[in-house]
Amino acid sequence: MTDDITAGSPAPDTSLPGDGYVGDPVVRAEWDNRYADRQQLWSGQPNGALVAEVAGLTPGRVLDVGCGEGADAVWLARGGWDVTALEVSGVALERAAGHARDAGVDVRWVHAALTEAALPPASFDLVSAQYPALLRTPDAAAERALLAAVAPGGVLLLVHHAGMETQQAHESGFDPADYVWPSMVAAVFTDDWKVEVNEQRPRVAPDGGAGAHHADDLVLRARRLR
Repeated sequence: MTDDITAGSPAPDTSLPGDGYVGDPVVRAEWDNRYADRQQLWSGQPNGALVAEVAGLTPGRVLDVGCGEGADAVWLARGGWDVTALEVSGVALERAAGHARDAGVDVRWVHAALTEAALPPASFDLVSAQYPALLRTPDAAAERALLAAVAPGGVLLLVHHAGMETQQAHESGFDPADYVWPSMVAAVFTDDWKVEVNEQRPRVAPDGGAGAHHADDLVLRARRLR
């Protein structure tokens, strides 16, 4: 993992430092605890919407936002993509790095929150955010960080669970109003962007793993024109 990614293409680093996290430690602890509760939180398979939407793209540089245990990152690397994978949980990143080593692929790991990561601007041919838990702020920092990472001609792919945005706050403490949803990202597009897909569709869900009960996806795919 590299905590300070500079412009260009530094050599991928599959190692993880003891602690180089950049972001809110409370958020990190929350996700570390969630991952630590189970030996495997997700299915270990790439997300179906990602597989479908990437099928026609030429591999280049990709940013995997909220990479979790690394299934998408490993799948993309196997497909010839130059992968940078970002995650707040160190527990998840350790697992992801192990999966990448087992698969014999190189991934550049970033232990940081999206809004705090030192990402090279406008340099990724694909920015993939699959069901991300991005915290909402008055200045739309997360939304703008997603857009800022995409290179001219590149694609932003944001996938989320349909129906979550309109839910009421849960007794568990989860409040959908605290998080960024696809409609909020779409709202900050300018004339520099062309929306290619913005729809609700049945979810192609991997077997098992948390979140497998969700039936439909919201899929937002947009291309940066300049």
